Amino acid sequence: MIIKNVKVYTEDKTFVPGEVSVVDGKFSEGNADDGEVLDGEGCYMIPGLVDIHFHGCVGDDFCDAREDAIANMAKYEASVGVTSICPATMTLAEEDLHNIMKTAGSYSGTEGARLVGINMEGPFISEKKKGAQAADHIRKCDTALFRVLQEESGGLIKLVDIAPENDGAIEFIREVKDEVVVSVAHTVADYDTASKALEEGASHVTHLYNAMPPLNHRDPGVIGAARDDEKCHVELICDGVHIHPSVVRATFAMFGADRVILISDSMRATGLTDGQYTLGGQDVFVKGPKATLADGTIAGSATNLMGCLRVAVQKMGVPLEDAVGCATMNPAKEIGIFDRCGSITPGKYADFVLLDEELNVKSVYINGKRQ
Repeated sequence: MIIKNVKVYTEDKTFVPGEVSVVDGKFSEGNADDGEVLDGEGCYMIPGLVDIHFHGCVGDDFCDAREDAIANMAKYEASVGVTSICPATMTLAEEDLHNIMKTAGSYSGTEGARLVGINMEGPFISEKKKGAQAADHIRKCDTALFRVLQEESGGLIKLVDIAPENDGAIEFIREVKDEVVVSVAHTVADYDTASKALEEGASHVTHLYNAMPPLNHRDPGVIGAARDDEKCHVELICDGVHIHPSVVRATFAMFGADRVILISDSMRATGLTDGQYTLGGQDVFVKGPKATLADGTIAGSATNLMGCLRVAVQKMGVPLEDAVGCATMNPAKEIGIFDRCGSITPGKYADFVLLDEELNVKSVYINGKRQ
């Protein structure tokens, strides 16, 4: 297949007019000879998006621990241009975590978005900043438990979240930093504690600004520590609810586009109508893009990653070139799959999306096949 007359997103994070060849499900340097031509006149051609932090959509949740739920989520995500998924767990009972990991490890779905990892968001977090997580199941960092869960998942856990101020957290970082990306999350850590965690091997911050102390000029906390560590990457939820547009713009100025990763943090209401749903065993009330617990606590988002990208560009002033990189290349690099996806590069899976000038999805392809 040849895709012609498109503005192709490159690894330089620019759009270049041209055409792209796909051979045997992968991008190719040579010309395709199957005779199939896709005319993308007026369209942007971008890599399929990579969401490394979301919980669910269209009524299903990764923590439901059902293969059909993963399959349904994968199909929906593909329909909106997300071609690689790394769904997140919640703070749940240990038995539930084992079931989730075993289910993901045995998942063999071939339709829709590709399951490329797991983001283990709980249970090694702070009760004081638990957000929509259940306090009953919060526990200290446990290397042995993590490794058992990792084995059960078949090695799918790509990120593990911790509150670095908790007892044993720094030791945990030292022990697992070469096995998984360690992320600072749901924390009350001060600047020094967060800096120590990053120095010891943590390299990621989960949904920056949310579930952590705010940036203060005398107490910069996790946000300041992340800013000062050039190796640290940070997640942003650009759904128009979690972070003010001014703060999003400031974050890009502080961190630079290469260190920002757009995520959706979406929950099971995404793709459905307003109403009452659940997240981590707790009731969530959804109205428009906002999802909250009964007490008003934000509980994930009701916006998919493509929707977040669109909001970032059209309502927050993030350049399209930066936003696309933050939803494709950056997350793929962060979880170690950039050799296979995340950019339109010869040899990689032919996962791509055609967008019109208003950033509406015109078509989605995974392995060169239209979804």
